[in-house]
Amino acid sequence: MNWWRKLKNNPLAKLGAIILIFFYVTVLGADFIAPYNPYSAQDNGSLLPPTTIYWRTQQKQFIGPHVYPTTQGKTDIQTGDRFLEIDYTKPSPIRLFVKGEPYQFLQIKLPLPPTFEEVEIFSGFQLNRRLFGTLGEGKINLLGTDEQGRDQLSRILFGGRISLFIGLVGILISFPLGMIIGGVAGYFGGILDNILMRLVEVLMTIPGIYLLVAFAAILPPSLSSAQRFLLIVLITSFIGWSGLARVIRGQVLTLKEQEFVQSAKAIGASSFYIIIKHILPQTATYIIISATLSIPSFIVAESVLSLIGLGIQQPDPSWGNLLSLASNASILVLQPWLIFPPAILIILTVLSFNLLGDGLRDAIDPKTINN
Repeated sequence: MNWWRKLKNNPLAKLGAIILIFFYVTVLGADFIAPYNPYSAQDNGSLLPPTTIYWRTQQKQFIGPHVYPTTQGKTDIQTGDRFLEIDYTKPSPIRLFVKGEPYQFLQIKLPLPPTFEEVEIFSGFQLNRRLFGTLGEGKINLLGTDEQGRDQLSRILFGGRISLFIGLVGILISFPLGMIIGGVAGYFGGILDNILMRLVEVLMTIPGIYLLVAFAAILPPSLSSAQRFLLIVLITSFIGWSGLARVIRGQVLTLKEQEFVQSAKAIGASSFYIIIKHILPQTATYIIISATLSIPSFIVAESVLSLIGLGIQQPDPSWGNLLSLASNASILVLQPWLIFPPAILIILTVLSFNLLGDGLRDAIDPKTINN
């Protein structure tokens, strides 16, 4: 396990892994961690800034962390500044494990083609406790609220499920396809190899982002976010396997001449068995590294599509469509708390995957693994 020791001793790879584990655990537990339902709007609470947490009342009496009921007041027509109306007579204490709207914790649903009906895989657990919240009329919006009065932190946590898992689902589709086609082309060679590699070269010439935009633009507006999520994954996977197939083919061309493959042929093993059992496992090092480095491209693709309004649609959140508010200059200037959190999270996620992928590449490199 030399490679594992080298990976653990790589501080940047370890940092990337810690950040990713934290992000995935957080979005999986979003129902419990998020203080509010991401679809519920607060009365007269649109575009509220991050909530100020107080420790003392207006009479300087210490009562612990608390907030006050806050609503939007008048707007200065000249400057666009919004004035808040804060009711200092009703302090709302901040507490852990407060009661909130009931929800299904860890519920798993999967949209399946061609009907796109959601199939419930696991119903989860009925709960009504949240990690933190307030007692009273005051609301705690740590990242403010959006234009509909919905809690921004809750929407970021739920939006992370789409943005983070689209990459995992994408490689689960594209990588087996690239492995099998590359393995078959390299092992059999000849006409089959020529046909498959010409197909790969055609796919590699297609500019991915333009293909995504073109497909997304012709999708009917009636599609739900679950359906769009599935189609985005399928489209990105369709163009994402070609590079992997080409590299796997090159490795298989070398591996098929090795003695262990010739021995398997001699005892009568089928070609498919040899490819799956003996050849493809030898490419595991490259596949693991490539998968880690490919996930960010799926995340960025979803973010770009949602940013330009062709991906996941409101009211369903994703980091991409939360970032789409950046196209509104007034929000960018007056409510920057709506823009920077999803942008920073996307940057951190992509950077963490790249750090982890680079660390894996250095740790598993055959030239250094025994050093």
